[in-house]
Amino acid sequence: MKRLLITGLAIFCVFYYASAQETFDPEDRSLVQEGEFGISGGAAHYFGDLNPDYHFNRPKPAFGLFFRKQFGNYVALRVAGHFAQVGYSDVYNTQNAFELRRNLSFNSNIWELGIQGDFNFFKFIPGDGNHRATPYITFGVGLFSFDPYAYYQGQKVYLRELGTEGQETAAYPNRKSYANIAAFIPLGVGYKYNLNPNMNIGFELVYRFTTTDYLDDVSTTYAGIENFPKGSTAAALQDRSTETGAPIGVAGKQRGYSNQNDGYLFAEIMLSFNISSYRCPTAK
Repeated sequence: MKRLLITGLAIFCVFYYASAQETFDPEDRSLVQEGEFGISGGAAHYFGDLNPDYHFNRPKPAFGLFFRKQFGNYVALRVAGHFAQVGYSDVYNTQNAFELRRNLSFNSNIWELGIQGDFNFFKFIPGDGNHRATPYITFGVGLFSFDPYAYYQGQKVYLRELGTEGQETAAYPNRKSYANIAAFIPLGVGYKYNLNPNMNIGFELVYRFTTTDYLDDVSTTYAGIENFPKGSTAAALQDRSTETGAPIGVAGKQRGYSNQNDGYLFAEIMLSFNISSYRCPTAK
């Protein structure tokens, strides 16, 4: 994550120097920005039951496409789609004895589609040397799909269908299988810089608050090995402490932190291309 931030700052410096050599005419207001479309790329990081202390030590790739419709110089509405990967493991929780013994892990691909409002702090006018950069805040709503999996005996195993917390079992009739589509609320900040009348670059940090606590397949209490078929993969993966010592997965004992939903963060560099029109001249 630190390397991504340093890379983003370095790119800004390079483009700032290069674009500073260009000459803009601030009196030319005939060109009007209608919107922009672009691409983004960077890192995603997960936070949740396996990473409750918000460690930034396991970033994974994230990529996106977006279209931003401009409404004046301060407000825009954005539609964006992303693909990202997230994951974590208790082996990184060396400062917490329970989490280290719990020994759970997951990975997941994420596909998301969202709509966001972008609100500039300063007037932003492509092609105007006096209004070529602004920080902004962004928030909105969207949907994303996920499907957590882990590796067991060298094989990739999807966890949702196993019901590792006793979902759909006779012992836990109120624990229903969780959906693999959930809503998210993105909230973050960004900075964009106009390179020339046609192109912008930006950097953005946006956290996704989600409506699920099962992004990592961990939420509540252990179901107990006695509630799974003997020798099944579900029985093995519901309590992986047996791989590091005596089992701790007693039925009813804490497995996750159900009082808080999971979330994830995107840190991205964005490159966009302006869609412009010409303002009709006024009669004199």
